[in-house]
Amino acid sequence: MTQSIKINKVAQSQASEVDFHNIVMGTRFTDHMFICDYENGTWNNPRIEPLALIPTHPAAMALHYGQAIFEGMKATLGKDGTALLFRPDENAKRMNFSANRMGMPEFPEDLFVEALKQFTALEKEWIPTQEGSALYLRPFMYADEAFIGMRAATSFKFIVMASPAGPFFSRKIKLYAERKYVRAVNGGTGEAKAAGNYAAAIRPTEYAKAKGYDQVLWLDPYNFEYIQEVGTMNIFFKIDGKFITPDLSGSILSGITRMSVIDLLRDKGFEVTERPIKISEIIEASENGTLEEAFGTGTAVGIAMVEEIGNNDLSIKFPEANPVSVMVNDTLNAIKVQNEADKFGWIVEAK
Repeated sequence: MTQSIKINKVAQSQASEVDFHNIVMGTRFTDHMFICDYENGTWNNPRIEPLALIPTHPAAMALHYGQAIFEGMKATLGKDGTALLFRPDENAKRMNFSANRMGMPEFPEDLFVEALKQFTALEKEWIPTQEGSALYLRPFMYADEAFIGMRAATSFKFIVMASPAGPFFSRKIKLYAERKYVRAVNGGTGEAKAAGNYAAAIRPTEYAKAKGYDQVLWLDPYNFEYIQEVGTMNIFFKIDGKFITPDLSGSILSGITRMSVIDLLRDKGFEVTERPIKISEIIEASENGTLEEAFGTGTAVGIAMVEEIGNNDLSIKFPEANPVSVMVNDTLNAIKVQNEADKFGWIVEAK
């Protein structure tokens, strides 16, 4: 798709007012947003405008029937100050996978990447330079047709906005193995990045936090036996020198960081297996001394090392040392700022 992107810049950027040494993702937003409209069966009028409120009819179908999806990405600065994106083509593919599952129109992947490149280049001064920090990019799509009735909408908006972000977790995390609530089932929307998936997870996550945990470790919805994923992350375990991670069974999100970590670990000589994992297997490995490391992977969190998995009657403690987890974290961060060669071809310059 070849559509020129109209750009209307703000008169004065507000980036100079931000303390990039003290930032929390999602609390401060950049100067602009990208918008594209879907009407009469086509995407049209791609544009970058000053960030502003969006007029929304109270009957907008996303508000009533949940046709809303999103992506999460990060932009960093390279050695020469060029803005860099990490695997935006994969985010474009996943966005369309989610759109297809939710009965929404696919967004042209070439326009997705081009929009992200131009938008990020324009907002380059909002990219933090502190280690572990980045500019968090949020592409999303929602049904804005004004109609009350159960059917797919016919008009949508695709928007990209951004927020500077510091490191998500500065310490190891504790996960609550949930045995009452469920996140997703095969045939549901768990493998799509749909807004409603996260709405359903809010209350159980608040319960977990009240008990002293950071996020929920979701288990299968039938017997609470098989590990699915963490609230905002996929998860990896290192047992007896080998890595395992839950396979994409139809209810687990295909994380961009997840697929990158698998490639990285295999490149470093580690065996990585994607398969169903029972929580009883993790308990057994903990008891016999073969459980070595665990970490979560996600765009927002990066690599989050796990300290403990527990609930009211379960406690799995992990060793203090996390040598491979640290290596994975450091290598990914180094690639993203061009301090290490990008042998995988993951980095895209935003110019």
